[in-house]
Amino acid sequence: MKMQPDRLEGANLISRQEPGRLWVHQTAFQGSQLVPHRGEVEAWPVARFEDLSEANFAQVLAMKPELVIMGTGARLRFPAPALWRALISAGVGFEAMDTAAACRTFNVLASEGRAVLAALLMDT
Repeated sequence: MKMQPDRLEGANLISRQEPGRLWVHQTAFQGSQLVPHRGEVEAWPVARFEDLSEANFAQVLAMKPELVIMGTGARLRFPAPALWRALISAGVGFEAMDTAAACRTFNVLASEGRAVLAALLMDT
C-alpha cells in the first residue's frame, strides 16, 4: 500500500507499509518499530504478537506519547490490558488496529500535530 499524506514540517509520516517493512518519509525500516510524531524512529523488539510484554509497553511509555496507535500485524488483535496498564495509569490513550489501519490513522493524527506514537508489529 502506498500512502501520500500532506506533510507537516518536522512531523514523521509513514509513506509506505508492506509485510515486514515500512518507510518513514524515504527511509525504510525492517521489523517492528515505534514511530513518534516527531523524533527518531526506534526498533521495537517484538517479533510476534504473542511475544508482547509489559517491558515492551514501558519502552512505549518512555517516549511520552499522548496517544498510542498499535498496529497488531495483518489482522486486528487486542493485547491483554495487563500488558499496557502503565499507559492507562499515565493517562495515555491507546487504540489497537491492524498495522495498515494504524499507519493511516497515525498519519492523520501526526499531520494534525498530535503527540501520537505508532507501535507497529510488522508481519514478515
